[in-house]
Amino acid sequence: MAGIMEGVAPPMLLNINALILVLGGTAGAVFGGVGMKRFMMIPKLYMKAIMGEQPDLGVRVKTLVSFAERARKDGLLALEEEIEAIEEPFMRKGMQLIVDGTDPDLLREILDAEIDAMAARHKLGSSVFEKAGGLAPTIGVLGTVVSLVHVLSNLSAPETLGPAISGAFIATLYGVGSANVVYLPVCYSLQMQSQKEVDERSLVLEGILAIQAGDNPRMVQQKLLSYLSPDERAVVEAGDAKAELKAVDGGAAQAA
Repeated sequence: MAGIMEGVAPPMLLNINALILVLGGTAGAVFGGVGMKRFMMIPKLYMKAIMGEQPDLGVRVKTLVSFAERARKDGLLALEEEIEAIEEPFMRKGMQLIVDGTDPDLLREILDAEIDAMAARHKLGSSVFEKAGGLAPTIGVLGTVVSLVHVLSNLSAPETLGPAISGAFIATLYGVGSANVVYLPVCYSLQMQSQKEVDERSLVLEGILAIQAGDNPRMVQQKLLSYLSPDERAVVEAGDAKAELKAVDGGAAQAA
């Protein structure tokens, strides 16, 4: 839009040769840097960056607090009945370790290793777009240099120099534009989602250890709420207040 406002005609920004050079050159360089397996994951990673769902930490807190209440009332072995209903694999694994009587230090070690392995896998995925963001501008400059070599070899026709030089810089435009509008934003999105998942699993780990230690459910909730943003915390606390009010109203109605 800025270019059109400056008087640039959209067809002037279209250069098939530069597009092939920048996209093809970037793809080839990334392929050489990350290998076939990770290169083939690019479409899946791109869709995850655009459409990935954020974990609901409030739901995780409520679930863990309910487990703490059940364990405090009926014992840790009673949680075995809850395990099959847990859809999230990390939480299910942690609860199974509790029921199996795993030592707390070993339990933390196992689940910490799970978190570290997940973060490492996510880092490898985002690095594909990070490499593309670093390589694309350089490939664009390379395309511009190649075009300028051609332009400077035809100085005998001065009237064509302006359009030819303008076309030469289109490759740089494609390289810098694709890096900063596509590749790097996708990389940052994947990194943000990875950090969110690490925070979620850290919350679950602390909740599981608190349940195993037999902490009071209210203390478990207060400990886990520290992982939530103020807005998320307010939603959880508001839900608890409504539940308590409903329970009081129900007790009053039964007494009446």
